Parts: sequence; structure tokens; C-alpha cells
Amino acid sequence: MNPPALPDRRSFVATLGFLTAIAAFTVDVSLPAVPAMVEALGTNLSRGQQIVGIFMIGMAFGQIPAGLVSDRVGRLPVLYVGMVLFVIGAIASAAANSIEVMLAGRFIQGFGAAPAIVLSRAIVRDVAHGKEAAKLMSLMTMIFTAAPVIAPSIGALLITQWGWRAPFLLIIGLAVAILGLVRFNLSETHQPGENQHPVRQLKNSFVEFFSHRQSIFGLLLIIIPPAGFLSIIALAAALVVEIYGFSVIQFGFIFATLGISILIGAAVNRVLVTRFDAMHVIGFGIVLYGISGVTLLIFTWMNAAPFTLLWASIALFMFTVAIVMPNATVIALDPLPRIAGVASSIIGTLQNVLGATGALVGAAIYNGSIRNSVIIIGTTGVLSVLVFLAKPLLCPTLVHHPDELARD
Repeated sequence: MNPPALPDRRSFVATLGFLTAIAAFTVDVSLPAVPAMVEALGTNLSRGQQIVGIFMIGMAFGQIPAGLVSDRVGRLPVLYVGMVLFVIGAIASAAANSIEVMLAGRFIQGFGAAPAIVLSRAIVRDVAHGKEAAKLMSLMTMIFTAAPVIAPSIGALLITQWGWRAPFLLIIGLAVAILGLVRFNLSETHQPGENQHPVRQLKNSFVEFFSHRQSIFGLLLIIIPPAGFLSIIALAAALVVEIYGFSVIQFGFIFATLGISILIGAAVNRVLVTRFDAMHVIGFGIVLYGISGVTLLIFTWMNAAPFTLLWASIALFMFTVAIVMPNATVIALDPLPRIAGVASSIIGTLQNVLGATGALVGAAIYNGSIRNSVIIIGTTGVLSVLVFLAKPLLCPTLVHHPDELARD
């Protein structure tokens, strides 16, 4: 079908950006609350840090159903249901009196956030492809990066004024506001065709996705880095406050530099995608992944590092994420216009499974050492380089889907 006219492109892109950002904001605004939350709920730091990994597991479970149902009935109904579930989970987390209730609420939040992540990508694929899709993804990333820039500082300030529950209450208000943006700024972009049996449709969609070597190559570049950066997000408070001795307020500003790094990376990417082929842009990012990953693995081997150099290496990794991932997403989705919902959910599910694994493993192995804090992110940087070097075997050529099929 022809994509619907978008009466206000800025509000359209902004709404997709906020949908993309809701998960990052939910994770980052709650990080400064972990030490106080752990004390109030009578648990330990390792258990408290699981609020990141459990949230990501919820997202992983929610993405395949969200993608499949959206391909069958449209994008907007699934978005509304997801946001309602997100609000329910947010209320449960804000009211939790035990770590078990907190983690259950975070799982529901993650499950409810899944459609926001999946369908923002699918909607982009519904209305654009190739360089135009890369530009939209880059703009969404720039909005998305406001979350890690401001969320930890906001969380830290809320905690000092009103206690550890305040960030969780803010999340509820944010979800309601985004529901309003969806209502007024988005229109349906997908016209469902004749539906097969759901199981058969899901099976056929998976077969189609993994029959494209280009999609597999893009997928690998997308799903490996989250294991690294979510491990460091989960351990950031412990690394900065416990190991290096900064205050909670200082942590908020220090953590914001990672968001600024992503923001700069997204701005650089927006310029690069207008001038260079996607693979050349990805290749530039891969070099930066290599520099960051090798440096962090050296620190792992030494089990010591000046904080400024360590944090700069992590910031470089995050800068690179904003360059590689939007372009890799476009490469992965480009051949798949008819199953954009399921294709996006496959990417998101595997991305979140590996991200949650990185966060949970990071929390489990954390022992107060620099080595165990950065070993996962360093390793994923190097693995991303190896995937790119294997492109001649994985995906010798890239094929961009024709316009007429992309608009079918």
C-alpha cells in the first residue's frame, strides 16, 4: 500500500523517537535509585541490579508477539495495548515493598515496552527504506539519546528530594504522556493482508528473514553490542560510586556523558549517511569498536585503569553504537517490507536476549573489580569487528529492495 501522508513530519519522528526512548529512560532514570532501593527492600546490590536484566527479559518476551500481531491487525492497536501494560508494570514497581514485586513489575514494564521498540522500527520500514530510512532512524536515535543524557541526573535529583520511589513514579507519568503523543501524532501505516494461521505466518516470516544473508549480517551487527553496553549500564552505579568513589549526584552527570556520546554519534551518522554508502559508514564505526574493545580488554587484563581513560573508552563504544546500529538495522530490514513487524521483533528479541544476558551476567560476576566490570563490553567490541571482517563469507553483496516492493 502507499504510506499515508504524514501531516507533521517533525511530530511523527518525535513520537517514534519517544517510543524508542521509553525503554532507555526507564532503565537509566532508575539506576541511581538502586543503592537506596536495595537498602529499603532488604536485599543486596547484586539482586537489586537485576532490575535492568529483568526489564530486558520482559522486552525480549514481548517483541515477537508484538511484531506478529501488528502484521496481522496493524501497528496502532498493538502500541496502545503495550503502553497500557507498561503503565501497569510501572505502578507495580513504584508501589513495591519487596524485591520480588519490584522485579515482577519490571518484567511487565519490559513486556509492555516491547511494542514501542518493535513498532517504531516497523513504522519506519512501512514508510521508507534505504537512505531515507537511515535518516529517519538517525533522527530517532538523536531523540532516543536524550534519555541517557538526562535520565540519571533527573533520577538522582528526584531521589535526593523525594526518595527512591520518585523515579518510578516519573516513569508512570512519562508513559501516559507518550500515549497522548501516539494518539495525536501517529496514523496507521500498515494495511494487513490476508492473514494466515498465526503459527504458519510466524514460521513463514522466520524462514523469510533467515533466508536473506543480508538480514543475518545486519542482525549480527545489531545484537552483539547490547550485551556489552547493557552490562556496563547495569554496573555503572557500582563502578562509578563503589569502585571509583564518586557521589550519587556526580554519578548522574558522569553517566550523562554516555548519552552525550550517543547524541554526537547520531549527529555524525546523520551527516555520513547522506554522503557515503551504508557499508562504508558501518566500516568507520567498526574501526572505533575495535579501538574501544581492545582498550577495555587491556584494562581487563591489567585490572586497573585511570577513570578518565576507562570512561572515555566506554563513551567511544556508545558513540559507535549510534553510527553502526541504525545502518545495520536498515540493512537487515531492507529486503523485508511485507514482514516488517515480525522482522523488527526478531531483531529486537535477540537484541534484548543478548542485552539482558550481558546485564545479568555482569551483575552476577560483579565482585568490586574493574576487570569484571568491563570484560563484557570489551569482548563485544572485538566480536563486532570479527563479524564485519567475516562479511565476505556472511554476505558477499547487499541488495536494496526496489521502491515498488517496499511500498507494497
